[in-house]
Amino acid sequence: MGGVVINGVIWATRNVDKPGTFVKNPEDAGMFYQWNRNIGWSATSPMINSNGDTVWDSSIPTGDIWEASNNVCPAGWRVPTITELINLAKSGNVWTTQNDVSGRLFGRGNNTIFLPASGHRNELGTLRIVGVYGGYWSSSHINNRTLGLFFRSCSASAGNSSRHSGFSVRCVAE
Repeated sequence: MGGVVINGVIWATRNVDKPGTFVKNPEDAGMFYQWNRNIGWSATSPMINSNGDTVWDSSIPTGDIWEASNNVCPAGWRVPTITELINLAKSGNVWTTQNDVSGRLFGRGNNTIFLPASGHRNELGTLRIVGVYGGYWSSSHINNRTLGLFFRSCSASAGNSSRHSGFSVRCVAE
């Protein structure tokens, strides 16, 4: 799969599905990941992970950066840094609908990517705010909170969340 260059970074055009794979369509949610873990969780009900288990891991993931051994992206791709996600948001973005899926379009002109508003799984594994909210992990953290790009219809910005919540991953080329 190719990518799109935005602000000098090659962005994947699709979210991560099961570890090491991308979803089929740009508007597909893929799976949710806890920070620095390589097990995906369903973005729909019922809750099931990429190993077939149904019990949410409520322990807090460790690490200072998303480790290469836990990379959920396909070969040649990695989880973006917070700086890369901030620059993506600064590249221009607008709330839109693509094939009946709400989300934000980032970039300008022909260099754009669509990030679906997939919602997330909270610290207990509960599926929340699908279609109105999108959260995408970075490989970065600060003060035991992990950083990412979070958006709604009105805005997109960097923020932080607890490590054991489940969010989408959009990869960048290595």
